[in-house]
Amino acid sequence: MTAQARPAGDPAPPARRRFRWLKWVLGVALLALLIGEGVYLWPRLHDSWRSLTEIHWGWVALCILMQAVSMSGFGRIQKRLLHAGGVDVTQRASVSVVYGATAMSVSLPAGQVFSTAFTYRQTRRWGASPVVASWQLLMSGVIATAGMLLLGVGGAFLVGNRVGPWKLVLTLGAVALLVWAGKYISGNPGALQALIRRGVRLFNRVRRHPPEADMDRVDDALRQLESVDLGRRDAAWVAFWAVVHRLGDVACLGAACYAIGADPRWAGLLIAFSVGKAVGTIPFAPGGIVYVDATLVASLTAAAGLQFSQAIAAAAVYRLVSFILVAIVGWIVVAFRFRNPQAGDAEFEQEFEQHRSALLTEPRRADQPGEESPGPAEPNGEAPA
Repeated sequence: MTAQARPAGDPAPPARRRFRWLKWVLGVALLALLIGEGVYLWPRLHDSWRSLTEIHWGWVALCILMQAVSMSGFGRIQKRLLHAGGVDVTQRASVSVVYGATAMSVSLPAGQVFSTAFTYRQTRRWGASPVVASWQLLMSGVIATAGMLLLGVGGAFLVGNRVGPWKLVLTLGAVALLVWAGKYISGNPGALQALIRRGVRLFNRVRRHPPEADMDRVDDALRQLESVDLGRRDAAWVAFWAVVHRLGDVACLGAACYAIGADPRWAGLLIAFSVGKAVGTIPFAPGGIVYVDATLVASLTAAAGLQFSQAIAAAAVYRLVSFILVAIVGWIVVAFRFRNPQAGDAEFEQEFEQHRSALLTEPRRADQPGEESPGPAEPNGEAPA
C-alpha cells in the first residue's frame, strides 16, 4: 500500500504553520529586545550629554569605522584559518558570518549556543570537514582570548603618567616571550600537554575531584589544536589580523571617549577594554547589558582618567556602536543572506547537536586529521577568492 502525496492546493502541515508563527514571534521578541536595550542606554547617554558642551560627530563616525575594521579583521582571521584547512571563501562571505554570529551571540538568550551552531553550519556549507569546522571555532576563540590578555598585560605595564624606557622594554619583552612560547609549544606539543594536565590535576585537587577528571576533554582539545597544520604564512597573517581586530575595537572605544570631549590615557584604555571584554564573557544577560556597562564606566574612571559623567557617556557611545549597531547590522545580514535553508542543513544541525558540548568548550576531532576536506563550496553563489 503506497502513501498518497499531499495535493498542491492543501494547506501546509500544522507543524510547519507553527514554525512560521514561531519565527514571527521570535522576530518580534528580538526587535523588542533591541529597542529595550536602546531605550535603556539612551537616557544615560542623554544625562551625560547635558553636562558636556557637545558631542563631536566626526569622532562618532570614526568610532563606527573602527568597529567595522575590527569586525573585518575577525573575518580575515576566520578566512585564513579556513584557508589553512583547505577551504577558500571570500572575505565578504566570511565577514557576513561574523556579523550574523555576533548578532546572535549578543542579543539572544544562550546566544553563544546559537552563534556557534550558526558558524559551524556555515563553514560546513563552504566545504569544511567536521574537523576543520570545529578546529576553526576553537582556534579563533583562542586567538581572540590571547589578544585580549595581551592588551590587558600591555596596558598594565604602560599605565601611568608617562611611558618610560623600562616599561617599553618590559612590554616588548613580554610580547617576545609570548611569541617564543608559541613557537616552542608548536614544536613541542608534548610539553604543552604535560603542563596543562598538571594544571588540571591541581584544579581537580582544589575542587576535590578525582585527579583524572575531565582529562579526556583536555586531551581531545589538544588533539583538535594539532589536527590542522597552520603554516608560517597563514600564522603570520592570522597574527596580523588578530592585532587589527583587537586594536580596531580599542580605537573604537578611544574614539567614543574623544567624541564626548574626554582625553583618556591610552594605557588605561587598554585595561578598561580588556576588563570589559573579560566581564562580557559571563553569560548573565544578552550582550552583557548592565554589568558590562557598569564595568566599562568603573574601569574608564579608574584606569583611563575619565570623569564619571564622561565615562558614562563614552561607555554609552561605545556600546551603541559595538553592541546595538553591530547587532542590528548582523540581523539584517542574516535576514538577507542566510534566511533560506540549504541542502544538508538538517545533517549539519544533527552533527552539531551530537558534538555540542565539545564544540562549545573544547572541540574534539570528528574525523581523522588526514581526512581531506571535500573542497570549497561557493557560498551563496560567490566564487572563492
